Amino acid sequence: SDGSPWRPLIDVEDMARAINWACVRSEDVGGRVLSVNTGSNISNYQVRDFAEMVSAQIPRCTISLNTDAVPDKRSYRVDFSLFEKLAPDHTPKVSLENSIQRLIEGFDKMNFNNSNYRNSSYMRLYILKALQSGGKIDSDLRWKS
Repeated sequence: SDGSPWRPLIDVEDMARAINWACVRSEDVGGRVLSVNTGSNISNYQVRDFAEMVSAQIPRCTISLNTDAVPDKRSYRVDFSLFEKLAPDHTPKVSLENSIQRLIEGFDKMNFNNSNYRNSSYMRLYILKALQSGGKIDSDLRWKS
């Protein structure tokens, strides 16, 4: 795409801390049932900015933006104000730069070097297609019983 869509990002460590908060919080914090966006308002990034942060940490990495692409309508910025108010001690602490570095280190530890990864089983789209063709999920990506 042209890199303009917005995406909220959160490190798995921060998400785990938020899940812990959700499990132990009392009902007087948000009520018995609570739906809340989990993250931080500073963690909304445009795809192109995220790509630039990744490329800054990977030697010889280049970014290719399609400036002629139709804008991606799946752009969304999320308001995390309620979570920040209700769970101030559980807001994200891992920076995007640190999260990217952790991912790189993880790939290095597993000796990931599949240059054809876009056609590999690591791609969500292929996993979903396999689940659909195996009759495990329907066309709306819902589990079949």
